[in-house]
Amino acid sequence: MRRRDELLTVPQVLDELGGLSRRTFYRWRELGHAPRCIKLPNGEIRVWRSDFATWLDTLREAA
Repeated sequence: MRRRDELLTVPQVLDELGGLSRRTFYRWRELGHAPRCIKLPNGEIRVWRSDFATWLDTLREAA
């Protein structure tokens, strides 16, 4: 049985990153260094957990 993907809120992503500041996250988005995001019609940002995991893997390979 395959587990369903989930959408993470920005606070959840920040928490997963050890308490990264919201300002830093949005700066990373500006620079194209953040994980792929979805902008909802209400303006809120979400990140698929699978995209977040893939993004983290790319950082590990670069280190």
